[in-house]
Amino acid sequence: MRGVRAGRWRRAVSQAGRSVAVWGVSTVTMLVLAGILPDFRLQSPDGDSATTIAVTAAVGAGVFGLLSALAWPLLVRLLLLVPALVLGLLVFFLNGSLLLLTLRLNPSGQSEAAPETAVIVAAVMSAVASATGAALAVRDDDAYRRRLYRLADRRRRRTGPACPATHGTVFLQLDGVGHDVLVAAVDKGLMPTIGRWLGHGPGPDRRHPRPTHRLTPWRTDWSSQTGASQLGILHGSNHDVPAFRWYEKDSREVMVCNRPTSAAELQRRAVERTGDGGLLSADGASRGNLFGGGADEQALVLSIATRRRSPETRSRAGYFAYFSDPANAVRTALSFVAEVAREIGQSTRARLRKQRPRVARGGLYPFIRAFATVVERDVVVAAVMGDMLAGRSAVYADLVAYDEVAHHSGPLSRDAEQVLARLDRALALIETVAEHAPRPYRIVVLSDHGQSPGETFRARYGLTLGDLVRAGCGLPVPRRAERTHSGAEARAAVRAALRRPVEEGGEQHRPSRRSEPVVLASGNLGLVSFPDVPHRMSKEEIDARYPALLTTLANHPGIGFLLVRSEEHGGVVLGAHGAQIPVDRLDEEPGPLAGLGPGAAEAVRRTHSFPHTADIMVNSFHDPADGEVLAFEEQIGSHGGLGGAQSKPFLLSPLALSAPVADGEDLTGAEHVHRVLRRWLRESDGPQVPLETASEERAA
Repeated sequence: MRGVRAGRWRRAVSQAGRSVAVWGVSTVTMLVLAGILPDFRLQSPDGDSATTIAVTAAVGAGVFGLLSALAWPLLVRLLLLVPALVLGLLVFFLNGSLLLLTLRLNPSGQSEAAPETAVIVAAVMSAVASATGAALAVRDDDAYRRRLYRLADRRRRRTGPACPATHGTVFLQLDGVGHDVLVAAVDKGLMPTIGRWLGHGPGPDRRHPRPTHRLTPWRTDWSSQTGASQLGILHGSNHDVPAFRWYEKDSREVMVCNRPTSAAELQRRAVERTGDGGLLSADGASRGNLFGGGADEQALVLSIATRRRSPETRSRAGYFAYFSDPANAVRTALSFVAEVAREIGQSTRARLRKQRPRVARGGLYPFIRAFATVVERDVVVAAVMGDMLAGRSAVYADLVAYDEVAHHSGPLSRDAEQVLARLDRALALIETVAEHAPRPYRIVVLSDHGQSPGETFRARYGLTLGDLVRAGCGLPVPRRAERTHSGAEARAAVRAALRRPVEEGGEQHRPSRRSEPVVLASGNLGLVSFPDVPHRMSKEEIDARYPALLTTLANHPGIGFLLVRSEEHGGVVLGAHGAQIPVDRLDEEPGPLAGLGPGAAEAVRRTHSFPHTADIMVNSFHDPADGEVLAFEEQIGSHGGLGGAQSKPFLLSPLALSAPVADGEDLTGAEHVHRVLRRWLRESDGPQVPLETASEERAA
């Protein structure tokens, strides 16, 4: 008993010492800022003694810290009524207001600051106090553990009974990171955490670490994009998802995977087809995803962004969990500003160097990039940490930072490599938190697709796919080609955070029933539909109506192949110089699919069977020598079709789990990945979602 009391006494003294140290540093910071900033003073106009000024600064620092601790959580709760991104931008204003109140409450009555100066002083003081506290906590492992355990206890009181002692599983999706990109980053030392897990390079003790994880490549479906992949991974079915966006003739609507209404409908269809809620059905959490996966806890999930806010479906709840800490809010806000400046500098350098390929990166893009690489990353990582401290059995989170930057800077660019390094630090933080969670955790890292480099179709040929289709149909072509709209996931996340409808400018939600074709782009995959024909048109019907269209498309140097329905053969792949191969013969005679790698023929056949496959499916040219494709969108790093690294993501799993596939077998398709992840949850004695028998799983 005496030892326990002594331990408590030592901890209390240590905590008090850290609080005094942070207070002292804040006092010094306030004194320094008062000497530097002309509109901020801590003394009367006639001057005061050094002792009076020091006491004023000390009292001011103490009152500011107390107000921040007491008032900030309440302010953030009230501000959840405003859009989440606006909440992040109000951080500086709130801190400045607290500082002005502090100066007014100061007993000396001599301190004052201009409103704009108060914002600067408050931001610097919060950042310095946060850094000081973090530095002291790092030197005191017991303090760090106690902070984590307090957070865990707080969450457990909300979630109810204690969690089991079995392993939980955290699935972290690095959006858009291809297998080869990951390997190259590890070899360059950009991702030391993943390198250590794979047994590469010296560990902290300078010894060669033993590997704890295995790296497995997998192959996407033809639609190599987040909507199809994540729907298949989380819900076990991506049937009838032919692209990122497509036109459905029966409903006369354009479906877009990152539109909340479309995401909700796709999730409903998947649940109806599989008969179960998803990968996270029992005690799961979904963070930053397009789909919920059947999780009880969902935050920043697009498929519920259109619902009314409720405790069960708080799509933006993760923002409060993060911004309720003023130090977090200030740090993220400062990082947001720094990222905007970084993007402006990088894009300016690319223009001055006349770098090719290159796309426009002005307008709102710097802010969208900063949201994806800073705000979304920080909030999602904090939500995952909270789930682990609460002892949840399964967590799936998507980090979109790399995907957003690679679209505009290129998947192999230095800009994208810097994002990979920061993502690796996030993985290291989650690994550290796992050591203090109330149950053991296994961390699985995976990607939903890769990205293929290459210039845009419009930059190379001076026209869009829509212009080429119109020319083939004999319709007038605009003199100035319109720019296509990027389908990057971060844009939808920003719109959801702002509570704005996720509608892409220039794209009709309900195209009119007219003879002109609807042409949509999904990376280097294009879709052509004729809305006035209620069924999927056949090659014979298209030739009769537009005799030059298919020939114009198939023989264009920027197009690799077409897929159309055939009354004679069921389905045919068309290529240059009159190539016409039935889909059933693609294995023996790949034709224009040669060079696209194994599984291309099966992917095309599967898409051909979908009810909502477009009248004409268009895959761009692909250069097997360098893996480049031509995007039909304004992206120099693209995904969505076949060709190059976009179809080769990765799965990084602990060695404690069974191998994803047997030696010599391929991991093919998002639905196959879903079955593997469900098997691992069963091995961990985690959520028991409905599973087929072992024989059925092997057959699938």
